[in-house]
Amino acid sequence: MTFGDILFLFLNPLEAIRGVRDFLELGGDVLMLIMLVTLVLWALIYERYSFFRGAFKHLVASRQAEWQARKEHKSWAAHRIRTMIISDARIKAEANLPYIKVLVALAPFLGLLGTVTGMVEVFDVMAITGSGNARAMAAGISKATLPTMAGMVVALSGLFFINNLERKAKRSVEHLEDGLILSD
Repeated sequence: MTFGDILFLFLNPLEAIRGVRDFLELGGDVLMLIMLVTLVLWALIYERYSFFRGAFKHLVASRQAEWQARKEHKSWAAHRIRTMIISDARIKAEANLPYIKVLVALAPFLGLLGTVTGMVEVFDVMAITGSGNARAMAAGISKATLPTMAGMVVALSGLFFINNLERKAKRSVEHLEDGLILSD
């Protein structure tokens, strides 16, 4: 594929849609399932980045203002309130991260499912034709390799973002914790 072909795809979205459709047909039903998992995964990743960019900053600011408005910070009750504020922020910062982890872990298994179903199709063709006709087996081989590749690509890209989001959640909660000073 040349640069001109890629530019043509960007300038003509119908061609891009046809290309995606053709890719999904070559990979079989499992590739459609991987695409659905990918869409859910990216929606959750986008939600988490949006949360940290907006709502979490407001949450931290309001919790720090609430803490600063307290008259005392040394009592047992004040320590419990501080712990509650930090725990609440941690829960909100880590929301949806387990779902993202599950989808990242699920993607390679779906790719493996595609490999198995594609190879079953190859063996069916071999049983019907009684030979190793390459043209007859091509569709099954395509259905065996494309889902595997797609599952691995989804998992690898998801790993990068889940690690980044976990670090971001941890640092954000630590920043809040540092902002809730225990002084009087």
